[in-house]
Amino acid sequence: MLNTQRRGFLAAVPLAIALVVAGAPAVSATAKPKIIVSGRVTQPVFSYQDAIREQVRVQSPVDSDGDGEKDLVRVDIIRPKESGSGLKVPVIMHESPYFDEPGVGFELDHKKYDAEGNLTKFPLFYDNYFVPRGYAFVSVDMIGTRLSDGCPTTGGPSDVLGGKAVIDWLNGRATAYDAKGAPVEATWTTGRTGMIGHSYEGSLAIGVAGTGVRGLATIVPLASPSSWYEMWRANGTLTDIKGGQEWMAQRVDLDPDEKCAAVHQRMTEGSDDATGDHNAYWHELDYRTGPISNVRNVRASVFSVVGMQDRNVMADQFSTWWAGLPRSVQRKAWVTQYGHLDPFWARREVWVDTLHQWFDHELMGVSNDIMRRPRADVQLGPGRWVTQADWPARTRTTTLRPQQDGSLGTEPSTGTGSYLDTRQTEAAMAGDPATTDPNRLAFRTPPLKNASRLSGTPSVSLRLKLDKPTANLGVLLVDYGQDTRIHGVDPSGGQGLKFIDGQDCVGESTADDDGCYRRMADNTVTSGFQVVARGIMDAQNHTSLSHPAPLTPGKSYQITWSMLAQDYEFKAGHRLGLVLTGTNADVTDAEPGTGTKVTVDLAGTSVSLPLVAGTSLSSGR
Repeated sequence: MLNTQRRGFLAAVPLAIALVVAGAPAVSATAKPKIIVSGRVTQPVFSYQDAIREQVRVQSPVDSDGDGEKDLVRVDIIRPKESGSGLKVPVIMHESPYFDEPGVGFELDHKKYDAEGNLTKFPLFYDNYFVPRGYAFVSVDMIGTRLSDGCPTTGGPSDVLGGKAVIDWLNGRATAYDAKGAPVEATWTTGRTGMIGHSYEGSLAIGVAGTGVRGLATIVPLASPSSWYEMWRANGTLTDIKGGQEWMAQRVDLDPDEKCAAVHQRMTEGSDDATGDHNAYWHELDYRTGPISNVRNVRASVFSVVGMQDRNVMADQFSTWWAGLPRSVQRKAWVTQYGHLDPFWARREVWVDTLHQWFDHELMGVSNDIMRRPRADVQLGPGRWVTQADWPARTRTTTLRPQQDGSLGTEPSTGTGSYLDTRQTEAAMAGDPATTDPNRLAFRTPPLKNASRLSGTPSVSLRLKLDKPTANLGVLLVDYGQDTRIHGVDPSGGQGLKFIDGQDCVGESTADDDGCYRRMADNTVTSGFQVVARGIMDAQNHTSLSHPAPLTPGKSYQITWSMLAQDYEFKAGHRLGLVLTGTNADVTDAEPGTGTKVTVDLAGTSVSLPLVAGTSLSSGR
C-alpha cells in the first residue's frame, strides 16, 4: 500500500499512481491500468515491446555556445503505453555526455533510432527492467553532446542547468518541443524523478541535486565527482593531464572544434594548469559549496557507490560530499575495494534487487524495508561484504609516529630523516620497505596481533624543512603481508573485475534492445603488499589552495592535511606501513619531481587513523 507517512516527505508531493498488492489481476485491455506490487516490489506487468517511444527537446535557460538561442536538450523517452490514460508514472533519468564517445557502460552501448528519430535501443538495462514495472525511463543527451545543442563544459553551469531543465519540464515548469516543433507537456508523469549514472553521468546527478530542484526525488551517483577541481588536482598538485577540462569537452563532442573554440579557451584559461591553484573558475564547478550547486541544498535522497581504489574519481569525491549532506537527507552507500566501477558489473543480482527496492520506495512510495536496513554495505575483500549503520563506521583515532629505527609506534620519537622529491610509482615507493632508498622514508609497525580496520579519512602531519621553495609531498599507507586482494588498480583497466563466460538478460527485450550483458567476476592479485591510502600536497599550498606561499628554504614548517578516505582491514600478522615520499607517478601524468630535498623531523611527524571501535594496532611484541 502507499506509504505517505515517511517523515512527511512523500505526502509533500502528491503521487498519482494506482498501486495494488499481490492477488490483484494483471493489466488487461479493459481494466483500469494499475501498478502491481507483490512481495513488496513492483511487478513486470506492462509490455516493453508495446511501450511508447518518443522524443522531445527541452528548452534550457543557457546559451552555452553563444549563438543567441537557448540550448535545447534532447530527451528520449520510453514509457508504458498505459501511462497518461488514467495512469501517471514516475521517471528514472539517465543523463550522459557519452552517447557518442566512447559509449556507456563496460560494453560501450550506443543509441539506435528508427525512421522517425525515436530510440529503438536505449543504452544500459534501466529501460528493459523498469519500464515493465511501471516506470518511464528518459535518456538525456547532455548539453553539447549527441543531439542536444550547445557546448559541453566539463562540469560547468550549463552541464548542470541542462539536466535541471529536464526535471523542471517533467514537473510542468519548463517548455519542450516535439519533432515538429510543437510544444509538448509531460502529462503522463507524476514528476517524481530519480537520476542515475556512472562517473561524469553521476556527477550530473550530484550537480542537479545541489540546485535543490523540486521533483528530483532521489539520485544514484556511481563513482562520481562532486568537485571538478579535485578531478584534476590534489592539494595544488596536478593529478592528471594538463588541459584536462578542454580535453574532456572535446572528447564527448563530435561537432567541429571551431563551434566551441571560445568555450574551450575560457576553460583552459580558467583551469590555470600553470599553478594548479584553486580559483573562481573551479569554485563554480564545485558541487559542495559552489554558487550553482551546493550540497546544503540537496533535498533528494541519495544512494551512492564508491570504489576506494578508484584513481580516476578518488575517494574524497564521495567522502567529503557525503559528510556535507544535510542530516535530513535519506541515504545509502556501497563502499567497495574496486576501482572506477558501476556495481552492475560486480554484484549484479544484489545490485539490481537493491536498486529496484530503492526506486520503488523513493519514486513509487512502495512500503518496503529498504530504509530500515543498515545504511552502508562495505566490501572488505574478495567476496567479503559487511553491513553497518552508517559510513564511516564508529571509530576512534589512533596516532602513530615514525621511529628512527624504521618502526611505527605510538610513542614520541626523535631524530630526522630525509629524501628527495622524485617521480616514482607506488610499487617503487612502497616496495621492499627495509631497504634504504634516497627517494623515500619507510616505517612499519610490528606484526599485528589482531585484525584492525580503518574506516574514514586518515590525516598526516609532517614537520619538515625544504632546500627549495616547494616540493610535492607524498604519503602512503601500506598493508604489508602476503594476501589475495581485489586488484582494483589493475593497469589493464578491469577496475578489479574480469569478464567470465555467460551473460545475464536483465528485464525484457526487443530485437534491437535485448538488455543482455556479459558477466564479470572479481579480478584478484596475490601480493606481499598493497597501498591502502594516499595523501598528496604541493607544499606551497599547505595554508591555501588559492594563494600559494612558497616556503623559505631551511625554515621548519608543520604541514597537516587529510589523506584519501578508505575502509580497509589489516589482517592479523600483517604490518601497517607509512611511506613518506615525493611525486606519485601513479596518480599524476603532469607533475615531474621537483628534486627538492625534504628533511623530516620525526618528533613532529605523525599519522592519525580512524580505527573501527573494538580493533587496535597492538603488535606481537
